[in-house]
Amino acid sequence: MLKQALIDPDQRESAGDVVIYDGECNFCCSQVERLAAWDSVRRLSFLSLHDPRVAERYPQLTPEQLMEQMWVIPERGEPVGGAAAVAYLSRRLPRLYLISPVLNCPGTLPLWSWLYRWVANRRYRIAGRNCSGGSCRLHIRS
Repeated sequence: MLKQALIDPDQRESAGDVVIYDGECNFCCSQVERLAAWDSVRRLSFLSLHDPRVAERYPQLTPEQLMEQMWVIPERGEPVGGAAAVAYLSRRLPRLYLISPVLNCPGTLPLWSWLYRWVANRRYRIAGRNCSGGSCRLHIRS
């Protein structure tokens, strides 16, 4: 259960950016909670990839893509996922401005993407967390 109150996109007056995450994964939920806490200007709203509205609103994202990485749907523009989403958020959230030059340095996205995938593929082992509904087993590789 999330401690930080997350803004639902349907509760916003303006569109804002939507963060799509695995709402059945405790690790993912803790990271989203941190993002919400860092969003002092309230630019973000959040949807679990398991929410039926995700498939309705963002049919271009397959269930496999949604399970592989976090996605940000900018208020204007195309969806960005994984390391590109983290880099995007570093430009949107004042709390992340300090790391923005590093994440957005030209030519470094392939490195950050590799690192993001490495962590994402191992995130449940690294964090030592369990997920409700058994969703973690989808990512734990022997």
